[in-house]
Amino acid sequence: MSLQKLKEQAFQLPESDRLELVRAIIESLQNQPSQKSELTSIIKQMKGLLKTNQPAPTDEQIKAMLEEHRVEKYL
Repeated sequence: MSLQKLKEQAFQLPESDRLELVRAIIESLQNQPSQKSELTSIIKQMKGLLKTNQPAPTDEQIKAMLEEHRVEKYL
């Protein structure tokens, strides 16, 4: 059944039945695991993959890396 047909049929229901339908839909959504928490978990795992035992580079080291990259790119 298409969503449009389902909507049309829902509008034909008495008000009490429509409210019960809304309650059932909300309940079904609350029972679903949150996609946001899944994404948060995936992001945390990805951050873990990027961790190293080395300290973050200093500003001077970053400037040197950028300069080296530019020399390689343009020369």
